[in-house]
Amino acid sequence: MTLAPSVLIVEDDPKTAHLIDRFLVQEGYRTSRAADGKAAIDSFAAVGPDLVILDVMLPRVDGFEVCAVIRRTSTVPILFLTARTEEADLVLGLGLGADDFVAKPFSPRALVARVKALLRRASMTTGGHLDPKSEISGLAFDRAKRRFSLHGQPLELTAIEFTLLQSLFSSPGKVFLRSELLDQLYPSGDPVIDRVVDVHIGKLRQKLGDDPVKPIYIHTVRGLGYRFSDSESQ
Repeated sequence: MTLAPSVLIVEDDPKTAHLIDRFLVQEGYRTSRAADGKAAIDSFAAVGPDLVILDVMLPRVDGFEVCAVIRRTSTVPILFLTARTEEADLVLGLGLGADDFVAKPFSPRALVARVKALLRRASMTTGGHLDPKSEISGLAFDRAKRRFSLHGQPLELTAIEFTLLQSLFSSPGKVFLRSELLDQLYPSGDPVIDRVVDVHIGKLRQKLGDDPVKPIYIHTVRGLGYRFSDSESQ
């Protein structure tokens, strides 16, 4: 029997934590809780959840540091809860490896919908236009394993990074507008700042060892968006 996905709720306000817990349990998820950043790090190591809902403003260790610690060892989806909606804070969180943000106050049902979307993205098979095995300049995709590798070494990608790279890789040479990539990353239609795509592209380039000045893989199309190299451009 397959176990339901588990969600670690990291929230220092007991009422908010209980509300999130109740809605997730009603949807069949397994849950655990932590009320501060240190407890969150310990709970993550002990429980090994499938997704983390992470408040930014936490006692002892803030959510940004917790996110950074988790990302050292795991690509599990991380959904930030925050009352801090300044663009700099959002970019910081995404740069540390967060997959999505929900602003406080929030609708519990909308939050559950975002959890479902992130878990679905993390577990989905690749679609569409990728061959069973495809390779471009040492970057290879294996459909059976649902995994990218670079020069034979597996790439550890978050669900968001995987979706973004899959979109670009599946259509070499095609220019993707930022708005198109945002629609694929966040299909719910919730407002997301344009810089989200740039931050995720930056993280992908780091993992690919891709120099943005002389890229091998991901090219910036000034004023429009991004394209992945095609064979003619190598």
